[in-house]
Amino acid sequence: MNFSSGPYLALRTGSGDRQLSLVGGNYWTVGRGDDNNFVLPDRWISRNHAMLQVTDNGRFYLIDLGSRNGTFINGRRVSVPIVLTDGDLLTFGQTELQFFSPVDTCMAADAALGSAPGQDSTATVMLHIRQLISVMVVDIRDFTVMTRQTDEQVHSEAIGTWFRRAGEIIGQYGSWVDKYIGDAVMAVWIHGEEGADQAGMVRILQAVSTLAEMTSQLHEQFPLPFPLRIGAGINTGYAMVGNTGSSDRPDYTALGDTVNSAFRLESSTKQLGLDIAMGETTFNCLQKAGVDAQGFKRFAVDLKGYDDLITTYAGTFTDLNQFLAEYS
Repeated sequence: MNFSSGPYLALRTGSGDRQLSLVGGNYWTVGRGDDNNFVLPDRWISRNHAMLQVTDNGRFYLIDLGSRNGTFINGRRVSVPIVLTDGDLLTFGQTELQFFSPVDTCMAADAALGSAPGQDSTATVMLHIRQLISVMVVDIRDFTVMTRQTDEQVHSEAIGTWFRRAGEIIGQYGSWVDKYIGDAVMAVWIHGEEGADQAGMVRILQAVSTLAEMTSQLHEQFPLPFPLRIGAGINTGYAMVGNTGSSDRPDYTALGDTVNSAFRLESSTKQLGLDIAMGETTFNCLQKAGVDAQGFKRFAVDLKGYDDLITTYAGTFTDLNQFLAEYS
């Protein structure tokens, strides 16, 4: 079989390889549903399973879209957007495809920067897919006070350790750090077309609990003036998920009111005097998934930028840990 010179996916079938061209577009969706660019009739594949996206410098990314059974590259499950290289083996369900590019995409990306006459290699790429997500925002309490009372080197080492461990914990529970913002981190969980399931929602709460425990123990390793605490906001809803960065600095993130509300909900814990606040949709998703989060009380809060009071369900980490102990 003669393949074209452009990048493509080779789909392995009983009658030989089938070429799926990756030329002439910016992104291609993969799934069982008829609305995908590449429809794969595999019952282990989600209706909207994954997406391949090419930035303006020729670098290809593979993004899992919250698939039930996962997306794999060379046998390893994808939890964050990852760059494809020539020859990578992609697995969706029980279907295998191989990514081919005449020039390795990483090399092409480097060569493309500044090499195309008249082309702005830093042009912003705005390619998104609307997804149901849950956003978690975690913020260190009394961060400014701590910086005033801590030696710069101790402060730097302690916060660096906190960020590193936060990333490891969030990865352990199926997400990645979408943003490091000052003394806060933001993580995103992408839900599949079936919606937010029980295991997925509980995983998010377990991540928050583990982050709180890790933070409270940091003063045992570093001479901090007081034990650190965190506050957390969780919100669930639809958002546009994709790359908002430039060709040389791609930035995969989620955009929309769902994300903004998560930050506002985290801030509301300070006025409520509590540790964790969930949006009403998050709480409803927990209930629909069969999770009875009785420890969380209903409040109406005034969030910055919103005309009306917003409903939240909030509680302490003690409430959260009691719920998780009963759930397990």
